[in-house]
Amino acid sequence: MTADQIHAFFRNDRFAEHVGIELLDVGSGRARARLEIGERHLNAVGVAHGAAIFSLADLVFAVASNSHGSVALGVNVAVSFLKSAGRGILIAEAEEVSINPKLATYLIRVTDEGDNLIALFQGTVYRKRDALAGHLPARSDG
Repeated sequence: MTADQIHAFFRNDRFAEHVGIELLDVGSGRARARLEIGERHLNAVGVAHGAAIFSLADLVFAVASNSHGSVALGVNVAVSFLKSAGRGILIAEAEEVSINPKLATYLIRVTDEGDNLIALFQGTVYRKRDALAGHLPARSDG
C-alpha cells in the first residue's frame, strides 16, 4: 500500500481525530504522529493523562502494523510512562522490530518538544489474511 492509501485509511480513525492526533509520516513498518497537549488532555494533577499518551502511541502502532497492506490487530501491548508531560507537543514514532506471516512487534517512543523520552510502548499484532484495501474508504472524485 502507498503512504497516501494508509493516510486515507487512518483518516477514518474517529477516536484519534477526536483526541487531536495528527499523522505526520508513514512508511513500511513505521509511522510518526503528533499530539498537542491542551487543557482537555490533562489529568487531575495537571499533567498529560496517560490515556492521551497511550492513544498517541497506539495510533502509530496501528499505522505501522497495517502499513504492509494486511489487516493487523493488536493482541498485546505494554506501556511504561517514564516522565510526565505538560502542555506542548508530543511526538510518537513507531518502529517495526519483528515480523512474520502471523505476528509482528513494534516499539514506540513518545517524546516531548525537548526530545525527552516520555513513554515507551511495545505492541504485538496478529496479522490477518484480509487485505486492508478492502477496508479503504470509497474514492470521491468531486
